[in-house]
Parts: sequence; C-alpha cells; structure tokens
Amino acid sequence: MITLPEIDFPEGSCMLVATPIGNMSDMSFRGLAALVAADVVYAEDTRRTRRLLAHYGISARLEPLHDHNKEKVVPKAVRRVSDGQKIVLVSDAGMPAIADPGFVLVRELRNANLPYSIVPGPSSVLAALVLSGFPTDKFYFAGYLPRKSGKLLKTLEGLLSGKETVVALESCHRILKSLAAIKELAPERELAIAREITKVHEETLHGTAGQLTEMMTGPRLKGELVLLIHGTG
Repeated sequence: MITLPEIDFPEGSCMLVATPIGNMSDMSFRGLAALVAADVVYAEDTRRTRRLLAHYGISARLEPLHDHNKEKVVPKAVRRVSDGQKIVLVSDAGMPAIADPGFVLVRELRNANLPYSIVPGPSSVLAALVLSGFPTDKFYFAGYLPRKSGKLLKTLEGLLSGKETVVALESCHRILKSLAAIKELAPERELAIAREITKVHEETLHGTAGQLTEMMTGPRLKGELVLLIHGTG
C-alpha cells in the first residue's frame, strides 16, 4: 500500500496536476494526493482520466473541460474555487494548460485573484526535445501544426528559418502531409520524430523529411507524435 504525502492544498484553490504521457508509473505521489483531496477534477478527456484514477483506486468527481465547453465550464470552475472548493485540472496527458484549453482556467483564476499551484511532471514536449539530441539551450514550441496546406506551408517557412530547435505536436493522420511540406521547403534539414514516449515501443527516428517519410509506415502511423526540426544555428 502506497502512503501518499501530505500536500499543501488549501480550500478555495486550484491545483494543476501533470499526468503520465504513456507509462502509468510516471504519476507522482504528490499528484495522486492532489487527486484524492480534490472536490472536483476537471479533465480534457474524462475517459482517459477515469482510467488513470481506476489504476490507482481513486474515486473522484470528474467533469470535462475542453475546447468545446470551456466558455461555460471555466466560469463555473472559478466560482467553485471562490466558494471554497478544491479543484484539480488535468490534461489528456502530460502538463495541463500546454496546448490545451486549461490555460483559460489559469487566466481566469489569475484575473479573479484566486490561488492556484502546480504539481509538475511528464511533458511530451520536453521528453521529445531531450530524446532528439538536438540543441536544447533554445527551442521554440510550435504546438499543433496547421491542417490547411497553405497555412501549413507558410507556418513551416517561418519555423524553418529559425536558429533554434522547433518542437511541434503532430497527429499520425497528418504527419506525412507535414513531412511532404518540409521536403518541399528544406529537403536536407535534419528532423526527428519521437513516438510512443515512455511506452514499450518508444523510439526516436532521425533523418530528412524524405527519409522519415519512408520510415513512417505501418504501426508507426498510430498515436500522437512529436516532430522536431533542427535549427539553422
């Protein structure tokens, strides 16, 4: 039986809790303690969070907070904190409020002068950056790349001109399109793709856009990926 640590989680506050990006064992003891103590846990995908809670035998009230309901849910969450409740915010996986709507809640808590804190932990962005072996002293996080071809090309033109390493989130359904665009703009640029991070089949692939296109077949075209672009510096 795991003995959870005491956590400084006062009434009328919000705790941002990082969750595993693949391996359940990466959940921190302090994060678990926050989930146990919460009156409400707001999750981008309650199904994924429910599996995490079940894995650790935690019973918690779950409510969704995502892009499609944030305008309605965030004011309600802020009122809960104002009324003295303890709320937790988690993302699908990794650090909350990074490339997900959780930042809106943080902004509104700040505007209302209400307390919030964080339990840091796993991040696919930082994990992929380290795994790539590319320079880490300066990097640019581009979030998710645009879906439309014209906007994708324009965005990549800007990203490819920078000296720093670029980290972008990408779907297995769109990675080939993004690689094709990079091949058109910078066919010799060194890239990396980190996939299945912290899972059994974790791997980091390196090569040009053309070389990576040949590698990205079969089971590699599954799940979320992190695409890294070596800077010009």
